[in-house]
Amino acid sequence: QVQLEESGGGLVQAGDSLRLSCAASGRTFSSYVLGWFRQAPGKEREFVAGISVSHNTGYATSVKGRFTISRDNNKKLVDLRMNSLKPEDTAIYYCAAKLYDFSYDYSNYPYWGQGTQVTVSS
Repeated sequence: QVQLEESGGGLVQAGDSLRLSCAASGRTFSSYVLGWFRQAPGKEREFVAGISVSHNTGYATSVKGRFTISRDNNKKLVDLRMNSLKPEDTAIYYCAAKLYDFSYDYSNYPYWGQGTQVTVSS
């Protein structure tokens, strides 16, 4: 089992950068697929970025080239670096974890953080 806690959200202007971090507890962090998801008001939770056990990454089309996910297994951290932020990136961002295979589907992730708000003003 793993517990997750996000940090780093805030209010920024369009074009700015922001880094989200997710700290994990548990002895087998390196065995987990890690993902970042977001949910805007009135919208369904959506995949943003994910990183596999072998450090392969995947991104939503809307953030590809702007966001970068990385993990540090020694520190039990997964980061999401967000550049060139847009107002449509405004959402609550969640860190999530699962075992075994990479997935873009949030329903396949059993472990979640509490979320951190990102607001991008125009």
